[in-house]
Amino acid sequence: MPHALDSGDRKLLIGAGVLLAVLLVASTFLSPKRSVGNSSYPSSYSADWDDAKGAYLLLQDLGYQVERWEQSPTEISGDSKTQVLILAEPLQPPTTEEKSAIAEFLQKGGRIVATGWGASQLLPQAAPLAEGFAMEENTTFPALLPSLLVRGAPEISMIPPEHWRPKTASQLIVYGNEDTAAVITYHVGKGQVIWWGASTPLTNAGIRESGNLALFLNSVGPPDGVHVFWDEYFHWAHGSLWSYLARTPLPWGAVQFGVVFVAVLITYSRRQGPISVPVKSSRLSPLEFVETLGDLYSSAHAGSAAVRIASQRLRFQLTRQLGLPPNAPDADLVHSVGKALAWNEGDFSDTLSRAERAMKSAKLSDADTLKLVQQIFDYTSRLELRRAQSTERQPA
Repeated sequence: MPHALDSGDRKLLIGAGVLLAVLLVASTFLSPKRSVGNSSYPSSYSADWDDAKGAYLLLQDLGYQVERWEQSPTEISGDSKTQVLILAEPLQPPTTEEKSAIAEFLQKGGRIVATGWGASQLLPQAAPLAEGFAMEENTTFPALLPSLLVRGAPEISMIPPEHWRPKTASQLIVYGNEDTAAVITYHVGKGQVIWWGASTPLTNAGIRESGNLALFLNSVGPPDGVHVFWDEYFHWAHGSLWSYLARTPLPWGAVQFGVVFVAVLITYSRRQGPISVPVKSSRLSPLEFVETLGDLYSSAHAGSAAVRIASQRLRFQLTRQLGLPPNAPDADLVHSVGKALAWNEGDFSDTLSRAERAMKSAKLSDADTLKLVQQIFDYTSRLELRRAQSTERQPA
């Protein structure tokens, strides 16, 4: 015989239903938080120096009909002749259908402004491209032929590609020098491809350089009657799951299933669940080793040793990453991370100074040791994450 619901069960059931409804409504109006800062691509969501929020907002201020596009290119509809697709260092490999959609977009008269080596995965007739390194100095490239793209921009500056050359004779070098091309343009069907060797001219820092703003606006074209799609889909920023499910009967089905599931879970498992003994962690587990090591440091008041180990590891990785000698002064190290990694120089300098004092102190408290080691490991984690992202961006 099924159990009858008492007043406590009814209250739990009603509360669970209300909570589920609130979560469903919240998912409708709240979008996922965008990650900003230290990205491996020029994100239109970020105001960091190597991202591209400034260029995106500039288009809005100049009257362009511009939107971030988080759907597959197969979802782009309308008249391609009035549409511009910006592919700023795409990362996600395209499917066969997506490559075909981009080729069809160009055949029908669309314009694509692409940057970086990742565009070679999407563009038809793409020439191989190896990008330069982010820590390199920008190179000035003069205009090499008359074109609407060079109007008001006799020269531009960007991180130089590595000996980039067009794939076919129909692909024209707009900017470049004797070593490499910097901007290439060519036609596919009725459409046009404008391909930059690097994203520098549209980044928040690079757009201020001489000629870069003019190149960006010339590449996008005049604002009248133009619809600009700024791609974020190939930066893994896909539309939310709810935006897709909301167009189907699944939400209401999920509500009904959720209410029934919660009712069954509360009214049955609360009474019939088995009694289990908590599992004891093995003394041979890695966590046990970490706790034991921490107790040893604490009992010996060896906080300075812990700080020294963490600090030396961070210094070794930084000097290796930045090409500095192992014994580089702290001032040089602070200046280099501020320029190459966009870290806050004041905060990083303060951490190094406190670490230096802690290594010489014999009366460092456990709380101060823990806080300082956590800060050092935070910088180490940020460096390792950036190096991993840079490795993923390298062409296969």
